[in-house]
Amino acid sequence: MPVKVLMTWDIAPEREQEYFEFVIGEFVPGVQRLGLQPIEAWATIYGNQPQIQVCLVAEDASGARRILTSPEWIRLSEQLFNYVRNYSHKVVAARAGFQF
Repeated sequence: MPVKVLMTWDIAPEREQEYFEFVIGEFVPGVQRLGLQPIEAWATIYGNQPQIQVCLVAEDASGARRILTSPEWIRLSEQLFNYVRNYSHKVVAARAGFQF
């Protein structure tokens, strides 16, 4: 059964340009190479919620766990942490529509 990897974070102040270059140039291609499919990215414009939410789809929970513990994922995550704050992620059963 497909699962979603839901990730949230805030972009680090004064790192916006480098953040967008990294996400487009390295992070998205990297997660796709690992077998995760980006399907949604949301930005919070108003309110006290994480600035960014990203949704990736994996074929199943065991595949998601394998990917999220792989050396390549750890490398990508550590690079992402240079540009973001308040990062979190969780794996949930995939449903149609927006999920928190």
